[in-house]
Amino acid sequence: MTTTILVCDQAGVRTITMNRANKKNALTHEMYAAMADAILGAEANPNTQVIILSGTKECFTAGNDLGDFLGTPPDLEAQDNPPVARFMVALLEAKKPVIAAIEGPAVGIGVTLLLHCDFAYAGKGAYLQAPFVNLALPPEYASTLMLPFAVGPKRATEILMLGEKITAKAAAEMGLITAVTDTGAALKLATQTANKLAAKAPTALRLTKQLLRAGPESPAQRMARENVLFGTRLQSAEFKESVAAFFEKRNPDYSKCED
Repeated sequence: MTTTILVCDQAGVRTITMNRANKKNALTHEMYAAMADAILGAEANPNTQVIILSGTKECFTAGNDLGDFLGTPPDLEAQDNPPVARFMVALLEAKKPVIAAIEGPAVGIGVTLLLHCDFAYAGKGAYLQAPFVNLALPPEYASTLMLPFAVGPKRATEILMLGEKITAKAAAEMGLITAVTDTGAALKLATQTANKLAAKAPTALRLTKQLLRAGPESPAQRMARENVLFGTRLQSAEFKESVAAFFEKRNPDYSKCED
């Protein structure tokens, strides 16, 4: 087990921490493998409802460890699914809510992975940077598709072609992150949100995320998809528990609901 990735489970929340502060949490193949395992483990564990991705107090991540990647370049199309690709797919396909807590720099994949998180909080001293073109590389992680949807095509072009630093405030204003916190408070807010989510009906959360992440379709098609799921869930144990809790004036307990 690597010490450069820490995993903590508490009250239905798995916090995955990049812990290589002396290298600004630059990501190695080993770290990608550990994060992929941690996400997949959370997805498979019925007691885990929410995932948090965090860095250390001074840095989220400086992106890929260039020395490690130059020495052993990942083949992202290889059949044996290298660690980088495993991590990307694990986060991309995560059905449970994922929250990012950002302090200090978030560079390269530290930015593009945010497009696959459901919430992202950044301390006011944080900054984001996608310097792919500056390194003579094209962007990755479906960012050329998803970033224009998140912030608009012109702003996405500016971010990905110029590769300049973006303040936490600017990132929040353009919709790249959820909110800015005081410096050092991003993980605290992420944990508060995670605890709120962990108390909610897990299947309803999963279906909501599925709908939010679905591909483009007409309003009529989306409404039809929603109606099918809505009608099905009216018969669910989660819904019955929610209604019972409402009339009994208590908080719902979904721990024994089997849907």
